[in-house]
Amino acid sequence: MLIQPFLAMHIPDGFLSVPVALAGWVLSVVLIAFALRQSRAALGDHQVALMGIMAAFVFAAQMINFPVAGGTSGHLIGGTLVAIILGPWAAVLVMTCVIAVQALLFQDGGLLALGFNIFNMSIINPFIGYAVYNAVQKQFPQGKLLGVGIAAWMGTQAAALACALQLAISGTSPFDVAVPAMLGVHALIGIGEALITAGAFMFIQQTRPDLLGISSPATTYRASWIAVGLAMALAITFFSPLADPNPDGLEKVAEEKGFLDEGESPFYEILPDYTVPFIENEAATTIAAGVIGVLIVAGVGYGTGRANRRKSWS
Repeated sequence: MLIQPFLAMHIPDGFLSVPVALAGWVLSVVLIAFALRQSRAALGDHQVALMGIMAAFVFAAQMINFPVAGGTSGHLIGGTLVAIILGPWAAVLVMTCVIAVQALLFQDGGLLALGFNIFNMSIINPFIGYAVYNAVQKQFPQGKLLGVGIAAWMGTQAAALACALQLAISGTSPFDVAVPAMLGVHALIGIGEALITAGAFMFIQQTRPDLLGISSPATTYRASWIAVGLAMALAITFFSPLADPNPDGLEKVAEEKGFLDEGESPFYEILPDYTVPFIENEAATTIAAGVIGVLIVAGVGYGTGRANRRKSWS
């Protein structure tokens, strides 16, 4: 039985059948390998640094659940924002770093289910969001924020639909139950995703328009803005104890549709449920876990980009 909470669309082991979960691994590994190849030529120094910063920001932001109607909470996925800034293939790598660290270090989402957790949030979400953003931009060139908001909402819906289909194929919840339930609750969560994504986009547009291709990137790669970006991600973790405690979208659906007990507990724990075991204070342990996670994810994101860029030189 599942004994610890899990976050939006982080599928725990037990919700997917073994064949479905293995198919998710195969699919994700193939697409990640392709993403490494496709993004290699586009990675310059500032893109590599941005991969670390964006990974840190997404990790920190995902720790803060916001309230949604009906006793449900949600949190940022972030794939659409990363795709708009770095492109969809680099976004796959950034989001994979985040989702993998969450699973391996914090036991957030199952290891067997990790393949489809990556597929849903690291591939489906950024690619659908990026495609919708570009489509809206073509029709409304001056409506960047509108495009960002619609793209973020659609990316969330696409990931929720993919998750529902995987649950249905696994026999965990019937198709006609899982799909409307997941899309219904994530329609509301997607509004929060849209507002946060648009707000972050507007902040970047005002402070670093060069990162969006709006002005010359000549001064992009500087240690000062890297430090500021990392500091902002770390600062977000100090608000994590204020996260809404209500169940998130997937957990709420599992509870209402009667398959919550299908979830399996992780077979090991390092920093379970975003806590540091030897720190007893509830707020302090959450913040400490968040700081650790931000630093590790930033390093993994930056290291992935740097290693992939070096590969292009060989």
